[in-house]
Amino acid sequence: MNFLRSASSLALRPSSHILTRRAALPATSFAVRHLSDSTKKTIEDAITQNKLVVFMKGTPHAPQCGFSRAVMQILTVQGVDMDGALKSFNILADEELRSGIKEYSSWPTIPQVYINGEFVGGCDIMLNMHQSGELEKLLLKEGLIEPEVEENPRA
Repeated sequence: MNFLRSASSLALRPSSHILTRRAALPATSFAVRHLSDSTKKTIEDAITQNKLVVFMKGTPHAPQCGFSRAVMQILTVQGVDMDGALKSFNILADEELRSGIKEYSSWPTIPQVYINGEFVGGCDIMLNMHQSGELEKLLLKEGLIEPEVEENPRA
C-alpha cells in the first residue's frame, strides 16, 4: 500500500531535467500577432467614422457579460442615443476581432470604449468617469448627449 502511494505521487511530479529546461527559456521568446490588416482596417474605420464605438460582449440591447452591461447602463443613464449615436461590435461573433481589438488598444479586457477616435477605457474607467462627472463633460463636448434643460431657468 505504501509503495502504491509513493509510486503514484512520484508519477505526478515532473522530472527535474524538465524544470531546468523550462527555466532556460527566455521569458519573452516571441509575441503572437492577432491583428490582421483587415481587422485593423475594420477597427480604424469604425473609430474614425463614428463618434462613439464600443467593442463589447453581446449587443447594446442584449449584453452578454456584466461589464458590457454596466457600460451600456452608464451610457443610457448619461442620455446617449443607443440606436443612433452608438456603433457597437459584438466581439463574441468574431474571434479575430476579439483578439485583435486587445492588441490594437494594448488593453487586455472587454468592453472597450472609443470616443471621437480616442480609446477611453473599459468598464472601470467608464464607471470612474461617470461618478466624477468627467464622462458627462466629454459626451457633451463631443455632441453625444444634449445638455439638460433647467426646469426653472432664472430670468
